[in-house]
Amino acid sequence: MLRPWSISLSERIDATRDMPLYLQIVYALIHEIQRGRLMPGAFLPSSRELARTLQVNRKTIVLAYEDLIAQGWLQSDATRGTRVASNLPDQPFEQPGAGAPGAAEYRFNAVDGPPFVLSGGDALTFDQGTPDARLFPTDLLARAYRDAIVQANRRNRLRYGDPRGSLILRQALADMLAAQRGLQVGVNNICLTRGSQMGVALAARALLKPGDVVLMEALTYAPAAQAFRAAGAQVIGLPLDADGIDVDAVEKACRAHPVRAVFLTPHHQFPTTVALRPERRLRLLELARQFAFAVIEDDYDHEYHFESQPLLPMASYAPNRVIYVGSLSKLTLPSLRVGYVVAPEAVIDAMAHAVMSLDRQGNLVTEEAVAELMDSGELRRHIRKTQVIYDTRRRAFDTALARTFGETVQYQTPDGGLAFWLTFPDPAVLDRIDANGAAAGVRFAPSNAYSLNSKGERGLRLGFASLTDEEAADGLARIKVAAGQT
Repeated sequence: MLRPWSISLSERIDATRDMPLYLQIVYALIHEIQRGRLMPGAFLPSSRELARTLQVNRKTIVLAYEDLIAQGWLQSDATRGTRVASNLPDQPFEQPGAGAPGAAEYRFNAVDGPPFVLSGGDALTFDQGTPDARLFPTDLLARAYRDAIVQANRRNRLRYGDPRGSLILRQALADMLAAQRGLQVGVNNICLTRGSQMGVALAARALLKPGDVVLMEALTYAPAAQAFRAAGAQVIGLPLDADGIDVDAVEKACRAHPVRAVFLTPHHQFPTTVALRPERRLRLLELARQFAFAVIEDDYDHEYHFESQPLLPMASYAPNRVIYVGSLSKLTLPSLRVGYVVAPEAVIDAMAHAVMSLDRQGNLVTEEAVAELMDSGELRRHIRKTQVIYDTRRRAFDTALARTFGETVQYQTPDGGLAFWLTFPDPAVLDRIDANGAAAGVRFAPSNAYSLNSKGERGLRLGFASLTDEEAADGLARIKVAAGQT
């Protein structure tokens, strides 16, 4: 039996920080595992012993251990204690600091440029997982807009500006990412975008040349595949299961093709909602080092996770290998179109040149209004409120699905995200739903919209968050009519 490690985490634990103590301990232990200081199978001190060492309440340690067990980093061996999950890779993960600070460890298309001179009608619609815009406090948004435009006008900032976006919002994002997602980045590592799709497109332009290969899950976000193909890349779909993408298939593809990027939605896989498990994340990052490709991590709805804490983004422990794409649209309003990309500074500079050729810059007033909502705490309060509402709607949708379709539908209740993924054992049911949906007064993305292969797996991704319980039940009843199951 491996002896318990003598843990010294005091320098990472600070009771004055906004982050809860147990979450600080969770992040610290994850980093110790990926650094190799805690090897697979190694036993941890008891909760009582670690609490005494860190001078915190024992319940704080118990909560941290339970969270790490739920995420798959630790395992409990009954009376023997808690230890690092034995299925994690044995090889310690290399730290970014081992190379040049801020250096990208994958090829990208650098730009040698000059310095910058600073749904409707009677039909009911199921989106693919967006928030309910009716819940957003528009009075607070109006006030934030007013303050933003007044302050920008006073400082003469309503002119053309930095294509990377508002410095104020980039600083607010850097603070948020450090406090809540473990990403230690500066403002020059962030480029603001008009939503996450633009972030993916910018990553494609920065990384890819004709003939390059991008790997994706066989079921994926189709607009991302379109962006990669537009850059001249060949897109290859790989299988996935309940633990995420098949990493063996990734390695095999890397040995057969010039892979330049792997696109993933590891937190809530789009469209299936499954999470990429820690052991696969670490192995995938090791493959990124070995074959010098970039991981494009689309974390499109990070906050909306209802079972345990959200998984730490891959970018938080591999910032030089991961291009991290995020969105504020699901936290505010989709119509605001505020997203961002996090990457090494030279990659961000390449993306900023691409922005100059696309739309010059974003909407500074909108960006700084969002920054005001973040800095005032209003956005965080809105997220906490809607998390409760969406969790309630998630459970009600689960009940309505079972009541409406019974055993004719297959799905897993998602731990997070704002949509369900439905499959049907009888493909003829999906054929009828696709064909008859409009006539039944319901709209949704067709069942073949998610597969890279025209003959691949099909299903329905139905968003539940933007609908009340009554609206969702009505929509499901209309889909049942379309399926001919009345």
